[in-house]
Amino acid sequence: MRAAEEAVIAAGTSTERLMERAGACLAEAALRFAGPADTLLLCGPGNNGGDGYVAARLLRERGVGVRVASLGAPATPAAKWARAAWDGTIEPIAAAPPAPLLIDCLFGIGLKCGLDDALASDLRRLSDGARLRIACDLPSGVDADTGELLSSIPDADMTVAFGALKPAHRLMPAMAQMGKVVSGDIGVPTGGGWLEIGRPELPGLDVGGHKFTRGLVHALAGKMPGAIALAATAAARTGTGYVRVSTSRAIDGLPAAVVQTDTAMINDPRIGCLLVGPGMGDLPQVLTLALTSHAPKVIDADAIGQVGEPERLRGHDAILSPHAGEFARLFGELPGSKSERALAAAEKSGAVVVYKGPDTLVASPDGRLGFAPPAPAWLASAGTGDVLAGMIAALRARGMPSFDAACAAVWLHGRAAELAGPQMIADDLAAAIPHALALCP
Repeated sequence: MRAAEEAVIAAGTSTERLMERAGACLAEAALRFAGPADTLLLCGPGNNGGDGYVAARLLRERGVGVRVASLGAPATPAAKWARAAWDGTIEPIAAAPPAPLLIDCLFGIGLKCGLDDALASDLRRLSDGARLRIACDLPSGVDADTGELLSSIPDADMTVAFGALKPAHRLMPAMAQMGKVVSGDIGVPTGGGWLEIGRPELPGLDVGGHKFTRGLVHALAGKMPGAIALAATAAARTGTGYVRVSTSRAIDGLPAAVVQTDTAMINDPRIGCLLVGPGMGDLPQVLTLALTSHAPKVIDADAIGQVGEPERLRGHDAILSPHAGEFARLFGELPGSKSERALAAAEKSGAVVVYKGPDTLVASPDGRLGFAPPAPAWLASAGTGDVLAGMIAALRARGMPSFDAACAAVWLHGRAAELAGPQMIADDLAAAIPHALALCP
């Protein structure tokens, strides 16, 4: 975002013009969210505070009762310009009484240290006294790049992001304190390989096709048949044409449409994706068998712990889907933020890495990084990761590139959980997949 703003400014758009747009976005969002509630804006010394002065002026022009409290004089040229255009009074934050709507414009994406104790206490006091709280770009006290909480901060009810979302909007623990996140267009085009995972466009069906052209998922069973049953069921529900499970014993509860076989058949050229890991247990030979196949593969759960060196996966067209513990077992304690660790793991292994959690990321070896939108907390239950693995395998088998298939499955997984409801178990999640698919074009 910083680089994008610098490019726009270098092309002739002034910082003041961008600040006017950001303040207008903030004012519009506040009116739509809270109505004409009496408002207190807290303005810091930088450009985040300047956005607040602009919003205060525009809100007052629209009939809203507005007060401004500041930390002191503005410190940047654009913030000084915005302050000069506000002709109302300015209160010291320490003496300011609360208002029904609090807008936090103290610090934005440049903050790298915690708030001092007195300011943190005043922010908490004013937040507790408000009915609604809105953050300007980020709640003050958050590291924009890592999602780390630099201070104990109040929850926002809404955060207005300018231009593009920042990593902290979709990384824990900050993500949990953002409230509703909305994006304001300030005329700064952003690109590159970092994106929020959105509603996918799924492959269409060939009217002249057959079950194999819709994709064959072949799954390898292990010691715990329930997990591979969930994964295989999810693959079938996600629209692949044929799902087959290699198992030495019959698995109860699988849909009749899922074929069970007592032979491996992993070199069948029709396989669109091989799935290994759910319920595998301590059977490293199952992973070794999978790695002899030339088919694209999804490696999940127990199989991740049996990989050994990540470089072993290079050339395997693999998608890994570890949770935090599995990630650490395979890649060790990598430095940096979760974003940086995910990208380093993808580069090291040559695989697409779905780094699961309440802030799931999808990292590609080519540097692309997908941030999942928030998903329901009730996804944290047994078997839901197996369902996700099956969904990824199905979309890969249907011909989607690995990164796209992983991103699409992550989005659908979250929406299926919303549809299944808070009392769901993993079986309910798999049953909700067709309803989530109906949300896609």
